[in-house]
Amino acid sequence: MREPNLRLSYVTWEENGAVPIWVLEVVSKSPGGEYKEKKRKYAQQSVLYYIIYAPLRKRSRKLTIYRLNKGEYELLERNPVWMPEIGLGIGTGVGTYQGITREWLYWYDETGNRYLTSDEVRERERQGRVLAELQREQERRAREQAEQRAEELARRLRSLGIDPDKLER
Repeated sequence: MREPNLRLSYVTWEENGAVPIWVLEVVSKSPGGEYKEKKRKYAQQSVLYYIIYAPLRKRSRKLTIYRLNKGEYELLERNPVWMPEIGLGIGTGVGTYQGITREWLYWYDETGNRYLTSDEVRERERQGRVLAELQREQERRAREQAEQRAEELARRLRSLGIDPDKLER
């Protein structure tokens, strides 16, 4: 059942005619006009970035990013591509999602660092907790070893007739 206020797509007539700054099309194996008709239509509407992601394509590029320049789209060859007007980069990378490892579409920061997925954030947090626990355990063992060493030295001093508690510090 569909939520009453949930739209599955952006429609300009429900946005007071506002054209989006970027459009992302996720397509199947067979193109549906994305590379010609839709590209021309979005250029006419002044959509600044037109992004086509075709994850199932085998022979040609899976991610195609165009930027509008003087009414014409220019192909941007980088991966990822930084889009300063929206403060995000977009690109592909190999990762694992729901147990599937393959190329995925990701967001990037201005320096080209990929933002982590929620699963990756949780895994990093888990690893951080494990590492903190290991460090606490190492510190505990080091304290125990230092105490044992101090006790052993005190025993040796006593065996030599020296009271370690009466030594000057």
